[in-house]
Amino acid sequence: MKILTGAQIKETDRYTIENEPISSIELMERASNSIAQWICNNVEKDYPLLFLIGKGNNGGDGLAVARILYHAGYNCSVSMAFDKEQLTEECRYNLERLPSGVASSGLENISRNTVIIDSLLGTGVKGAIKEPLLSIIDKVNSLQSKVISIDLPSGMISEYGNKNQKIIKAGITLTLEFPKLAMLLPEAGEYCGEINILPIGLSSQYISNEGTSYHYITPGFIGKIKLTRDKFAHKGTYGHALLICGARGMAGAAILATGAALRSGCGLVTTHIPAEERYAVNMVYPSAILSLDDESYFSGLPANASKYSSIGIGCGLGQAPQTADALKQLLVSVYKPVVIDADALNIISEHYKMRHHIPAGSILTPHIGELKRLIGEWTSEEEKIEQVKRLAANLKSVIIVKGAHSMVCLPDGNCYFNSTGNSGMAKGGSGDVLTGYITGLLARGYSSEHAAILGVYMHGLAGDKAAKKYGTEGMNSRDLIKYL
Repeated sequence: MKILTGAQIKETDRYTIENEPISSIELMERASNSIAQWICNNVEKDYPLLFLIGKGNNGGDGLAVARILYHAGYNCSVSMAFDKEQLTEECRYNLERLPSGVASSGLENISRNTVIIDSLLGTGVKGAIKEPLLSIIDKVNSLQSKVISIDLPSGMISEYGNKNQKIIKAGITLTLEFPKLAMLLPEAGEYCGEINILPIGLSSQYISNEGTSYHYITPGFIGKIKLTRDKFAHKGTYGHALLICGARGMAGAAILATGAALRSGCGLVTTHIPAEERYAVNMVYPSAILSLDDESYFSGLPANASKYSSIGIGCGLGQAPQTADALKQLLVSVYKPVVIDADALNIISEHYKMRHHIPAGSILTPHIGELKRLIGEWTSEEEKIEQVKRLAANLKSVIIVKGAHSMVCLPDGNCYFNSTGNSGMAKGGSGDVLTGYITGLLARGYSSEHAAILGVYMHGLAGDKAAKKYGTEGMNSRDLIKYL
């Protein structure tokens, strides 16, 4: 799914209105019906609804939804932030259609079970929020009430520039047609709560022709890139993955990566570890082949390293000087993509020239700390993303920036944001699972781009299933492997 800017969305609205054809009011009604249907399906009628209404089309959506839900039997009231004379034509039209049974109300003394529907501001926000909206946002954020924002939390700038912005903190955001880029970035994404994308019938022809470098990974896209398995295939058909990981005392990282690779669908998995750590891996995953290092760290390449379909390196690797030498030897001698994580990334950060030997098509999987070591500090999300794009292009490799809505940046500058995963995955070992899984997918026959995108999506989906069973507090990284 494409992620369009606020300006592009405005143009998509305009094109849809002119070419469907449909009036602006009718398009607003269509969007409002989609929002109202979601609320009917997810909010019981026992909860009173208070709509916060701005002066633009977002406020018009809120008024239309209030009317629809009032007729559906909900207890609805509205709080107008502006006088009638200040409203846009569409907003004023929907105010005039509001049933007399929908009361005017304020934020004073509302009950805790009141659900606040935020429709103050939409994608048109350009700068700092001013009164009277500033006080309203502060008041809403001080309440215990559940907040549902329409399209995006009021005050949020749809792309960049939210670092010091005043924004309503929503529990749920019902975003229309596309997620907005700001929702997926750490600068302000926390304000969105749970994101639900509601289709409103904007022109599919216009959307397909509109250019963007930002995309949202959806189940439909994953279905298109998944490979099938042949009935008469054998283990040699689906590739042989090599994992180089686990210094002394770090066998757990090797176990997690190995377990994930074995869930990827590849035919064979070999794990290269210090000989003294072999029993831990062998007892947990007897189906893995072991390649043993005589030292208590990675000191040299396994025999015939070029025979493997894919190689992943870094999980629990350590940063011994001999390991740095062995990593360089690996990069210069293997002419195929390598999945690079953790200590392997840290070694490359310390030895700048080593990055010139990274094979094209490799996949780097840094978390934020590792990313800073690779590209340096940044002052904004926009600068961070541009630096990641530059690194991916220079290395001709895929960069996965791990975190909420992990970003997969391709060498051509296209960035894919993940739609799965949860905060329960922010625990030691989750990255080892991802590295092992993506290494297995590469061996299985996926391109680097598709292995990275499928890997982060399925890894996050496994996390969502684990959270459902164990809760975000109780789940751990090994649980992810069960659900891959």
